Amino acid sequence: MGALVFSILLFGLAVLAVYSSVVVVRQGHQYTLERLGRYTTTLKPGFSLIIPFIDRVGHRMNMMEQVLDIPTQEIITRDNAVVSVDGVVFYQVLDAAKAAYEVANLEGAITALAQTNLRTVMGALDLDESLSKRDEINARLLSVIDHATAPWGLKVTRVEVKDIRPPVDIQSAMARQMKAEREKRAVTLEAEGQRAAQILRAEGAKQAQILEAEGRREAAFRDSEAREREAEAEAQATRMVSTAIAEGDLQAINYFVAQKYTEALASFAQSPSAKTIFLPLEASSLIGSVGGIQELVQALREPGRARQPAAGPKPRQGPPPASALGLTGALRERDPAE
Repeated sequence: MGALVFSILLFGLAVLAVYSSVVVVRQGHQYTLERLGRYTTTLKPGFSLIIPFIDRVGHRMNMMEQVLDIPTQEIITRDNAVVSVDGVVFYQVLDAAKAAYEVANLEGAITALAQTNLRTVMGALDLDESLSKRDEINARLLSVIDHATAPWGLKVTRVEVKDIRPPVDIQSAMARQMKAEREKRAVTLEAEGQRAAQILRAEGAKQAQILEAEGRREAAFRDSEAREREAEAEAQATRMVSTAIAEGDLQAINYFVAQKYTEALASFAQSPSAKTIFLPLEASSLIGSVGGIQELVQALREPGRARQPAAGPKPRQGPPPASALGLTGALRERDPAE
């Protein structure tokens, strides 16, 4: 009976020894091995055998990249503004033995180091710089924390400031400042737009005046040219009439006298102040003018009669002179009151 109990105890001890000698390390982790309380080696992921009751696993280290929150803390900036700041730290254990035995509380040490350096970095900046230069703050924190944690077998990959919250009164003042700045920019842009519009309108008026002046100059040039052509035509007509008279053709002068006579009568009728017009009692003058025109037309149709040498005195042709027209007192303008 005693032998059976002893055999069972030996079997149990053997099973316990085998179980204690087998260590399985998961992927992404490393275990430190201690022999009689002293670090000997680091167990890699997979199956490992150790000496039971002599060797034991000291620390189970996570070798994957980890995230550590930095608690919120109150920080005074260089311009004496109090802000609440929090952040995160991304780190990875590169040396399991150093991370296990170089520092007592790894996460607590990283948190304290991050808070201290965050207070130092932001205390050297103004409030506006703290709000606008987050990338610079993150870079400085990463450099300092990574350098400080290198002896612990860590690699700090990223440090980010999550939130910067100024006090409520400062936020209100910042909101008013932003509103005033935007209103200022709006007024400035509006003034610049009005100035540009005025400049464009002035340029347009200038171009319009230039074009108008050029138009007046061109019109004056055309008018002078037209008057010159008219004067040339009048002079040519006068020369032709003078030549015709000099050659003995009196029909030309009759034509011009009749034309002027009828134009004078037409101008009397078109006068704006004339209300009543009396035609001359002796209408033979106008009829004579018309007769002179008729003779002129017949002379043009019969070239043989166009020019006859002046053999002797000829009766007067065309309209009679002004003294014989009988217009004295016959044609007058009556006053509207009569």
